[in-house]
Amino acid sequence: MLKTTGFSQTFKKISYIMKKRKITDIHGVDFLPFDRYGPVVPKMSWHKISFDEKINFGSFILKMDPGARSTPHTHIGFEEFLVIEGELIDADNTVFKKGDFVTFEPGSKHSSYTEKGALLIVFQRGINKPIK
Repeated sequence: MLKTTGFSQTFKKISYIMKKRKITDIHGVDFLPFDRYGPVVPKMSWHKISFDEKINFGSFILKMDPGARSTPHTHIGFEEFLVIEGELIDADNTVFKKGDFVTFEPGSKHSSYTEKGALLIVFQRGINKPIK
């Protein structure tokens, strides 16, 4: 008979916890039209990873086709994103390229567009308010 060691018991506990882990293949997901602010934003789509619309917190993959423009908005909480592919041009003409990790602090305002297309991993804390 095999005796259970402390390590084995810990491993069993961790294995149980790992059932709550989610692995996302960002290149193999289905995207839905981006409707975060109500109406669908043309040429933009998203895949929610852990994003909870009730509390406006979590992460998602954002795909912007060539020519896409984000809705001008104010950040109520932090918003951060990692550019996975392509590039994004912000309202002040700053170009975000593959590998750039961008942080917008609460109260910041902006809008971005892409000429070539872009794939982003977005981490959002709090809803953004569209600027009218």
